Amino acid sequence: MLAAILFDLDGTIANTDPVHYIAWREMLLEYGIEIDESFYQTRISGRLNPVIIQEILPQLSPEAGAKFAEDKEALFRQKAKDMQPLAGFWELIAWTQKHQLKRALVTNAPKLNVYFMLEVLGLKETFDVVVIAEDCIAGKPDPAPYQVVLNKLGITAESAIALEDSPSGIRSAVGAGVRTIGIASTHDPKVLEEKGAFMVIPDFTDLQLWTLLNSEIETDLVNA
Repeated sequence: MLAAILFDLDGTIANTDPVHYIAWREMLLEYGIEIDESFYQTRISGRLNPVIIQEILPQLSPEAGAKFAEDKEALFRQKAKDMQPLAGFWELIAWTQKHQLKRALVTNAPKLNVYFMLEVLGLKETFDVVVIAEDCIAGKPDPAPYQVVLNKLGITAESAIALEDSPSGIRSAVGAGVRTIGIASTHDPKVLEEKGAFMVIPDFTDLQLWTLLNSEIETDLVNA
């Protein structure tokens, strides 16, 4: 029985990746590193800042790396003030309310960004649970964030569906046993399928999504 929809934030609820890309590009240019979108997608998108910075800027001390991350996220927030959710998002939220499903946010985003985005997007009262990677033993692609959210909601992996846009997010959800739909806002649909997404859609208006969700509810009613 479907009990909850689990949402990633960046690239899933809102297409923030173009703004993150610009912020990373500007910050890294100061170190003489010029990145393109392919570099961003393969080396940065969906990953945790400390891992990214250690890999790309290994010369930085932990303190300097943390300062770089803070400055980059401040630049992102400055540029993301007019962000809007993907098409169909509010219709999906209304559908979950109608069918009394739980909603959770599961994100690798830094805490300040999470609460900034919840404010900007008008989502402060939307989620029953918010799980932030930095509060877990490990972030995505580790299954830990999804294991935490399942435990907090008191549900099994089989009774949830996750929505993720990045390879690392899909690996995390699938690793926790959660059926995962890929949102192809930034990554090639084939890449998301290869990582374990059982369906890939461009946004929340896709007919595949609604056919699936309504069939889940109908099946639950028949089996009730």
